[in-house]
Amino acid sequence: IIEYWGSQPTYPELFDEIKQQTDRLAEYKHKSFKFIVDGFGKSLPQEQKVEVIESFSFMGFEGPIRMRGAEAEFFVCEEYGESDRPMPLETPQMIWFGRVVGQGSRDLIDRFDVKKRTYLGNTTMDAELSLIMSNQALAREGSLVYDPFVGTGSFLLTCSHFGALSMGSDIDGRQIRGTAGFKRGINGIKANLKQYNLGDRVLDTAVFDICHNPWRAGPLFDAIVTDPPYGVRAGAKRLGRANGTIPELSLKIVDGVENYKRAEYYPPTVPYEMSDVIGDLMQFAAEKLVVGGRLVYWLPTVADEYDPKDLPVHPALSLVANSEQPFGGWSRRLITMEKVREFSADSSLEGVDDPAHKNFRD
Repeated sequence: IIEYWGSQPTYPELFDEIKQQTDRLAEYKHKSFKFIVDGFGKSLPQEQKVEVIESFSFMGFEGPIRMRGAEAEFFVCEEYGESDRPMPLETPQMIWFGRVVGQGSRDLIDRFDVKKRTYLGNTTMDAELSLIMSNQALAREGSLVYDPFVGTGSFLLTCSHFGALSMGSDIDGRQIRGTAGFKRGINGIKANLKQYNLGDRVLDTAVFDICHNPWRAGPLFDAIVTDPPYGVRAGAKRLGRANGTIPELSLKIVDGVENYKRAEYYPPTVPYEMSDVIGDLMQFAAEKLVVGGRLVYWLPTVADEYDPKDLPVHPALSLVANSEQPFGGWSRRLITMEKVREFSADSSLEGVDDPAHKNFRD
């Protein structure tokens, strides 16, 4: 983001325009500074960049030059037109100048690259998408963010990077701990927290079924960020027993301990239909989010059958954004919703024709 100071087709004309801005020049006269020179549609050699920087000496800055941590950064951009033109122009069409107000954080994509991560699984979310979701959730200093399908904890890392306090849960504690994590040292999500030095911002993880959660009644979270399980690799499950199973197996003594008390114990589950997952998620968000809090989640859709009118709705939630990531015959949509009113059990999902996407039923 650049604070615009001027633009002209030649440097002498640009210098004349800047010289007229005496108040701006005086404001930065004694502050540390640096210049950035770049070309649009053409790469500029380093020698040319240095020459351009030195030509701005008329601005009369007396503060120290600092390549890192400067109080003021100034940006010069030489515009040569589209980068795909057969022959690049010798001289710029326009020269732009201004003060850098802020920069993006694309370097975080490399920092949180899953290829460099200590612990990951089959469904670990891509770093760039995790960062986008954290932004959609408005993760910030002091906010409380929760992932009810935490898996390997990608969203805990990115939300906490932006200052949020995060926590997560999953029905399968083995994903949280990592393979044999209860037997050897730091593993699982804790290994990633150590890698990124975020242990003081990720409050904790817990193992339970979102349908039987232990949270107190009423609003609690500033954001819920999650990727509900679906598909072949991560079909959703909830607590329950299929017909014919034996309840007493959980009480069986294994290595001198009741089976259900063992760290590697996985409780009996039954399939959790995607329509039910999304319906329960929205109901949970409507109750547990503070007013103004956001729900950010992925919604799978069939490309040919998608209709915006079929998106899940809830009386307490308002749609903020709906962004598609296509995969040919199907897509997944990044849905962002905001809680706009207090939750009322009487008006939870009443009056809603279908709380989940019709494609799930199909």
